[in-house]
Amino acid sequence: MNLKIIIRVLGFLIFVEGVAMLLALAVSLIYGEYDSTAFLISSGICLVTGGIIAWLTNGANKDIGKREGFIIVALVWVVFSFFGSLPYIISGSIPNFTNAFFETISGFTTTGSSILSDIEALPHGVLFWRSISQWLGGMGIIVLSLAILPVFGIGGMQLYVAEVPGPTPDKISPRIRQTAKTLWIIYLGFTATETLLLWIGGMSFYDAVCHSFTTMATGGFSTKQASIAFWSSPFIQYVIIIFMFLAGTNFTLSYLALKGKFKSVFKDEEFKYYGIFILGFTALIFGGLLLTSQLGVEQAFRDALFQVVSIITTTGFATTDYLLWTPFLTILIFTLFFFGGSAGSTGGSIKIMRIVLLLKNSYYELRRMIHPHAVIPVRFNKHSVDAKIITNVLAFFMLYFIIFGLSTILFTLIEPDMESAMGAVATSLGNIGPGLGNVGPAENFLHVSPVGKWFLSFLMLLGRLELFTILVLFSPAFWKQ
Repeated sequence: MNLKIIIRVLGFLIFVEGVAMLLALAVSLIYGEYDSTAFLISSGICLVTGGIIAWLTNGANKDIGKREGFIIVALVWVVFSFFGSLPYIISGSIPNFTNAFFETISGFTTTGSSILSDIEALPHGVLFWRSISQWLGGMGIIVLSLAILPVFGIGGMQLYVAEVPGPTPDKISPRIRQTAKTLWIIYLGFTATETLLLWIGGMSFYDAVCHSFTTMATGGFSTKQASIAFWSSPFIQYVIIIFMFLAGTNFTLSYLALKGKFKSVFKDEEFKYYGIFILGFTALIFGGLLLTSQLGVEQAFRDALFQVVSIITTTGFATTDYLLWTPFLTILIFTLFFFGGSAGSTGGSIKIMRIVLLLKNSYYELRRMIHPHAVIPVRFNKHSVDAKIITNVLAFFMLYFIIFGLSTILFTLIEPDMESAMGAVATSLGNIGPGLGNVGPAENFLHVSPVGKWFLSFLMLLGRLELFTILVLFSPAFWKQ
């Protein structure tokens, strides 16, 4: 194993994190608040640590194989979260290390679960750091690094495959570095556009930037305790709905749309089902709200659409507390916890492509029973799907729900309320943010015990890297020569 390149890449990435902290330092200096010293110290620690590691590992063989790729991708999210918690601790905003680490890994994995009870009391620099941590984690730390750093040599594809979500990672260009650059340019362009629209809609420029970061990352951190419900503006809420939808769409399709190839976008099968699921659940919840609440037609439609898009894309923003809805509507929302956005998006959870492939394979299996001698392959976008991908999807589903079930049982030892335990596990594994019960959209995770927070932190990481990247590290075969 090429241990030297693993350490070298981590060193470079710690240095990149230090540079990102300088942006939060600039915000702190603009507002003249007390957290500037914390960001100066934290950034200095990252820059010096990363620089020393890079210097000591100079001359390392740049060949990155599959094993090195999995180890780097798994470690970088933990290392980033460790160093990323320093501003919270040093500034005193979150003095407890467990709470600071939980908030940080929730940010980088774009989960959005929080331990904060008075968000508005925190300084602007700290809140900006919360937002930018989600933005960096949304497209992926490795994907960003592939775009800007020459350290990866010929092993970039191994890292890309290990980090990018979905059963079949798409490449826009044959060159992986060019693909990473294009993805980040689109990501940056969408972020800037949303910022402008939110600013026009009445948000302060600062709030517009922070919410654009966390919308495009499908992260859900807000600068307000009430989340998006703080702004009653329909314009702001519809803008966020549109960009949550875009963030949950495969970025390859966004690239094609920007190139004017709209036919290719609307022919894409995953995109069609993504739209159908959103419209279907919105119609059911909209009808339910009209029957069971005193909301007007437009308000009921907006609340239904916002929460459906927010949960299916795993963003986790809230304009209302869905736990106050009738049980049937809350169950519909909880069902969406297991959907997720498109493959190749910033969304978490299972992903639409896997759900569609599972449904298709189940249907074709019935046909094969009727016609045992017929060859009936599963087709997706008019192409036959390789049997290995079907096997991967089936294995993913099985593992996902086994982990969800076992984790829920274990978490009931920490959180005796079954509804809250299920909600906490589902939201952490799916990188969603709000859960059910006492971790719902109107609550937070502060009351969860330290053991519970570390357990949920592991689930966040497991969900963000789509199970296999982490679970493979626990296989004895992985460590054999």
